[in-house]
Amino acid sequence: MATDVDQSAETARIAREYFEALGRADSDAPRRFYAPDGQGHIHGVVGPAPPKVIAAFFAGLFESFPDWRFEILDLVSQGEQAAVRWRARGTFAGTANFMGFEPNGARADLEGMDLVWIRDGKIVRLEAYMNGAELARQIGVLPPQGSAMDERMAKAFNMRTRAMRRMIAGPEPVAEGVWVVRGGFPMKEMNIYLVRDGDGVMLFDAGIKAMAGGVATAAASLGGITRVLLGHGHGDHRGVAPALGVPVLCHVDNREDAEGDGGMRYFDFSKLKVHMRHLYPLLLRMWDGGPVEIAETVNEGDEVAGFEVIDLSGHAPGLIGLWRASDRLALTSDCFYTIDPETFRHGAPRVPHPAFNFDTEQARASIRKLAAMEPAAAWPGHAEPLTGDVRGQLEQAAATT
Repeated sequence: MATDVDQSAETARIAREYFEALGRADSDAPRRFYAPDGQGHIHGVVGPAPPKVIAAFFAGLFESFPDWRFEILDLVSQGEQAAVRWRARGTFAGTANFMGFEPNGARADLEGMDLVWIRDGKIVRLEAYMNGAELARQIGVLPPQGSAMDERMAKAFNMRTRAMRRMIAGPEPVAEGVWVVRGGFPMKEMNIYLVRDGDGVMLFDAGIKAMAGGVATAAASLGGITRVLLGHGHGDHRGVAPALGVPVLCHVDNREDAEGDGGMRYFDFSKLKVHMRHLYPLLLRMWDGGPVEIAETVNEGDEVAGFEVIDLSGHAPGLIGLWRASDRLALTSDCFYTIDPETFRHGAPRVPHPAFNFDTEQARASIRKLAAMEPAAAWPGHAEPLTGDVRGQLEQAAATT
């Protein structure tokens, strides 16, 4: 009968062999060392995912960094669990992109920590933690630490962090029968709307996948989620939908985005400032919950949960808003922005950034269309709503180039 000492020794042995295999750039190691139902999670990068997905990640990593090597710095084990502190080094000079970024010859050198659970000789769970921001700096995706750009980004981050502290937990009232749940790291700029729908609530837009638990909890306090209506199917607006197990609806013209690549086919990241061109592909992959199966489509004029569907196409084909004439409330998805996606600063409404638009001039026309409806309040897919002279603000946004 195995003792705790024996178990700890066996756990340490298997963990060491696994990391030594990765140190030899053996991308097939996850398939051999993981249990068939094992799960790996490299936080902020990939997973939780089965062995074949983790193996595919390492295959891509080793193609991007052909001299990538792991070194075990410390390894401790107790029973079925091991903690491994490691150092990894490599040159970003391979034949493949890494997380959407092209090789540029940069040198990477970072440390991290993995927690590993081993049972019956196989890895059943692995939680990996590393400094993703430092890796991004080293390969040129983020500005160097201490640079003027880095200081500006840090200042903006700190300002928004202070602002987000005022936000309440759970659903925030918007109007009669409508609430908003804000999410996203670090600045909670993603808005999901909960609309009274019979005994439960319908989600309008579905944010990012990290919001799944929070929005489900918020909705449970209001009777649970009945269905999801996507304002549009970009990766930062369909994120939680695949995880909820309820019917998902969208405009007929947005079905391709929702069930496909989330709009990536028409995004043009070259229109962003240099330091953001490489960051956004990574962010979108982190945010996106993946394609969703559309159960039903809607069109302009349809009635859904007490609101009228309005076509606000442009930022995406078939982008829709919801309009309630009784209180002149508009839920508008990404018809307009009240945040600059390159600096993350809040401000006046504006046309969505052309890097992400299907048709920028049509987006401008949709803002004018919304303005002519004279909303009392217009709540967008990100950041803060418009109140007061909503028509005037929107007309100014549509006229600004």
